[in-house]
Amino acid sequence: MISYLVSPSRARRLPRDTAGRSRVSSAWTGPVLGARVRLADLLRVDEMLAVRGSLARPVSGLAIDSRRVAPGDVFFALPGRRADGSDFVDEAVARGAVAVVSARLPKAMPSRVTALQVADARELLARVAQRFYGFPDRALGVIGVTGSRGKTSVAHLLRHLLGQPGGQRVGLISSIHYDLGARTVPAYLTTPEALDTFGLLAQMRDSGCREAVVEVSAQGIDQQRVLGVRFGAVVFTHLAEEAAECRRDLASCFDLKSRLFTGELGVQPGVAVVNLDDLQGTTLRERIPAGVRVVTFGESPAAEVRAEAVECDASGARFRLVWPGGHAWVSSPLIGRPNVSNLLAAVATLWALGRDPAAVVAAVPTLAAVPGRMEPVEAGQRCHVVVDAANAAGPLETALATVRAGTAGRVIVVVGAAGDRERSGRAALLAAAQRGADFVIATADNPRTEGVCRVFADLERGVTEPARVAWIEDRRRAIALALDMAGPADAVLIAGRGHDGYQEMADTIVPFDDRQVARTLLAMRGARGGS
Repeated sequence: MISYLVSPSRARRLPRDTAGRSRVSSAWTGPVLGARVRLADLLRVDEMLAVRGSLARPVSGLAIDSRRVAPGDVFFALPGRRADGSDFVDEAVARGAVAVVSARLPKAMPSRVTALQVADARELLARVAQRFYGFPDRALGVIGVTGSRGKTSVAHLLRHLLGQPGGQRVGLISSIHYDLGARTVPAYLTTPEALDTFGLLAQMRDSGCREAVVEVSAQGIDQQRVLGVRFGAVVFTHLAEEAAECRRDLASCFDLKSRLFTGELGVQPGVAVVNLDDLQGTTLRERIPAGVRVVTFGESPAAEVRAEAVECDASGARFRLVWPGGHAWVSSPLIGRPNVSNLLAAVATLWALGRDPAAVVAAVPTLAAVPGRMEPVEAGQRCHVVVDAANAAGPLETALATVRAGTAGRVIVVVGAAGDRERSGRAALLAAAQRGADFVIATADNPRTEGVCRVFADLERGVTEPARVAWIEDRRRAIALALDMAGPADAVLIAGRGHDGYQEMADTIVPFDDRQVARTLLAMRGARGGS
């Protein structure tokens, strides 16, 4: 487990038999607080292809990174794109691993270490982690949110609204951070490895959370990071081919995400909440098993929970919320039509779980912008400044259209493309910026080892009107130019990085938060009499 995520109490302890010996059974019996965990207590007979060594060894933890193995840990040698965990077995053993789980038995192993061969190390990791941490998902009402757009926003909205009224603790696993109830830590993966997922859920449970929201990526599903999680509800937001996780094959991406709804991840969800405004939503609805309740949302007249008479401007959105048996007028501080859809997803989920939509609507004015998602930056200026994570043509067009709808003057966009990433969408990104903005300032995103010059060369292929584009490598200077150009009626969209708090340049990582940089520059501008 990543060190800053480790719970002070690493596990709930499992029982031993009356003779003091640990035992293997065909069914796992569950944890008992205070009993010591042994290897046999975490496994079922039918999960092992071969065993070399004792199953009676005490276990103090689980690990997937050989560098973080502690004495008493079980090391899972997982396959990977760049390296295979089997190559690091010796290091794990040297650091004190008492057992190694892998797809093939190591040729040699010290007698103090048990080797286990399994068909799928990732699958077993998920099942063992769930047992090791005492099935924390069963003590929480867990909601999973997936899609290529909107899932981060919907997850954060659900977390906020579930906590109202009273501010009770609600756990959150998202691409921005992990809220564990008693503390919040930065996220390192949208959906962390199964070991961390169950460990995080256990911390939420132990800190008094009754509910948790989990953002689920296609990779997280593919790598079985949420295998076996008991979801009370799962939400489908939107699917777009240009999204990073779906860019290579939309159909395969859709098939992966569908598994969250069909029970292919081990447990059928209680409720499936589906966006009918997305073309894939109708297809998904047809795949969901008969035993799962389906609730739909959207602006479509066919949606059970829907928005009517939608109006959006720079201050937010207003619409008539309709659900079976009721309706209410909603005034939301969240900017843009996509946030209407996000809010509908959250309300539909809460209604499906038995919450009164009228009570939910009463909490909407307390909502704050999700970090880095159409987030306004305010520092006393008269121009409108927004930071958004849009880093592909489609999301950028949507973000620019949203800003345009609430702007009387010009729209200026600061945009770049990340280095060491897919290059094919860069020209389309710049073309979308030119279509949606009056002036474009192209700059560095996270250049990484690729460097800004090559990224600029790719972006330049999308230029349609060179006179409306400026090229500035330094991102701080680019933001400063945009703010200096903006008049009182204008708007500046700083796109691509959202809530990111650092910038990767070659082998260097430096602190850089678009929101904080913009606030600082606006404050300086105000101090010298700017607007």
